Amino acid sequence: MWATPIKHRILILGASGFIGNALYKELCPYYNTYGTYKTANTSYASNQHFYQYDVETDDVFEILNQVKPTFIISALRGNFHAQILAHTHLIQYVQANGCKLLFLSSANVFYSYSKYPSYETDKTFSQSIYGHFKIKIENMLLRLPKHQAIIVRLPMVFGQMSPRLQAIKTLLKDKEPIEVFPNLILNIGIDTKLTQQIHFIINQNKTGIFHLGSTDLVHHDAFIKDILQKLAQPKALIKNVFTTNNDRYLAVLPKYNLLPTHLQFESNDFLTKIEV
Repeated sequence: MWATPIKHRILILGASGFIGNALYKELCPYYNTYGTYKTANTSYASNQHFYQYDVETDDVFEILNQVKPTFIISALRGNFHAQILAHTHLIQYVQANGCKLLFLSSANVFYSYSKYPSYETDKTFSQSIYGHFKIKIENMLLRLPKHQAIIVRLPMVFGQMSPRLQAIKTLLKDKEPIEVFPNLILNIGIDTKLTQQIHFIINQNKTGIFHLGSTDLVHHDAFIKDILQKLAQPKALIKNVFTTNNDRYLAVLPKYNLLPTHLQFESNDFLTKIEV
């Protein structure tokens, strides 16, 4: 893809999850890449580049001291309090060893702003528990030297094997209604593009805050209905959920940290690749 200027040792925390595993597959041919998984799984246990790690019970320092990463990607999920403690330890390690930390954050850090899309330098504010949790970890990273921290804010991420698409297929199979939010305006992420974008950020030694989503905005209900059309299920049961009478934005768009054109995409780029 690109010439590699720095031969990083990359540790992906949460490498068995949807996004974490996609990142591992993207990065391992180019870097010395390691990952963590939570539950017992022979496919990971037999891979010497994977370490079993439960954020609620295990000490992340044990893995850090074994791997000695120069670049850490946090794609962790799970208990919020345990994650905050783990990130406190990660930041201590980064400060002591001069490496970098990339944190996968969320559009939900702007949950309480609803009238406009959000950009990299906008002030974060969220009354949702999830958004508030992400803000807390973002603020921890922002206290690091700028050259050591990368915050990647993501909208809803889709992919052929994404939990969101699989959930839709399960509801279709069970003939259950699919919830849509007619007044919600958002952009989306695509796993294959996201991994390429993060690869570029690592390769080009970039730091700062990045908004990695589609360049276009869509209504949630219209986008889900387009997915159903692609799945040949245009008459599927739909449940409209109205949280407000007005249009509400939950979109993260880039203004300052723009990536090259070949790494930008639109929501239709996902729709065209959906497989029934």
